[in-house]
Amino acid sequence: MNRQILLKSRPIGMPTEDNFEITDAPEPKLTQDDGVILESRFISVDPYMRGRMSDAKSYVPPYQVGEPISGGIIAEVLESNDESLKAGDFVLGNLPWTERQTAKVDTLKKVDDSLAPLGYYLGILGMPGLTAYFGLLDIGRPEAGETVVISGASGAVGSVVGQIAKMKGCHVVGIAGSDEKIRYMIDELNFDEGINYHKTSDMQQSLDVVCPYGVDVYFDNVGGEISDAVLTFINNEARIVICGQISMYNATEQPVGPRPQTLLLKRSALMQGFIVRDYADRFDEGIKTLAKWLKEGKLTYRQTVTHGFENLPKAFLGLFKGENIGKYLVEL
Repeated sequence: MNRQILLKSRPIGMPTEDNFEITDAPEPKLTQDDGVILESRFISVDPYMRGRMSDAKSYVPPYQVGEPISGGIIAEVLESNDESLKAGDFVLGNLPWTERQTAKVDTLKKVDDSLAPLGYYLGILGMPGLTAYFGLLDIGRPEAGETVVISGASGAVGSVVGQIAKMKGCHVVGIAGSDEKIRYMIDELNFDEGINYHKTSDMQQSLDVVCPYGVDVYFDNVGGEISDAVLTFINNEARIVICGQISMYNATEQPVGPRPQTLLLKRSALMQGFIVRDYADRFDEGIKTLAKWLKEGKLTYRQTVTHGFENLPKAFLGLFKGENIGKYLVEL
């Protein structure tokens, strides 16, 4: 049996497992046009996928109803008619959620499991790590002694952002949704402070305690009321990096919150959004640097791994319930 997962229907608000359908797919066969047969090993679930379940215009095309979901996958080569890959090699690609499939070689990147665990190529050495690296260093531009605040700080991106900020000599504050995540950030990642947003009744008061000198860099993965509170603390010439807005991905109406333009004007502050593919021509630089820091012990990384192809929808939904620490993967 070769299974695939389709988008069965477009969600309204929070997705449910009813929006997905697991069906049988044909067994793949090599053709002259396809270079390899692949078997999926690790499949990534990521918040941006929620946007692709909608048909609203965005920076990537929407998933089509009745067609497979797709995303980052580490796969093993089973058969190859291309000399650049052989059976037993591992590759990274943006591929359909299917257990086995054919693919063109020029859409894949070979990865080496002797240099790092395979899952890392979907995490710290993949899109999340590169998002943290370029977003913080190119837009945030942290300097020693500055205060860096990160929302969604225990996740795949935020956990790397905070560690790089510490390497730059910054005072790092992470915001997350459980005491376990706060302990992880402080005890394992060396953050200076953490705020459990589920346990504070006044986010501004909590920020006042841990950011006595204001906020110089805010790396925003969450948006919503948390970001509204952080923005009131920004210093002159602060940099706000808009990476994600997961708190609003399932909103059925456009929420109206504080309008930041006046504050940005008064503080001469920068607010900039970005997509990691903006830096595609520099990916090798980012991967090389992140791998070096990992080898030197300057970065640590955690993954939350669920097992079983059939559990992909449940894992995806878990992102919006805060079930993961670090990168969320499904291992087959």
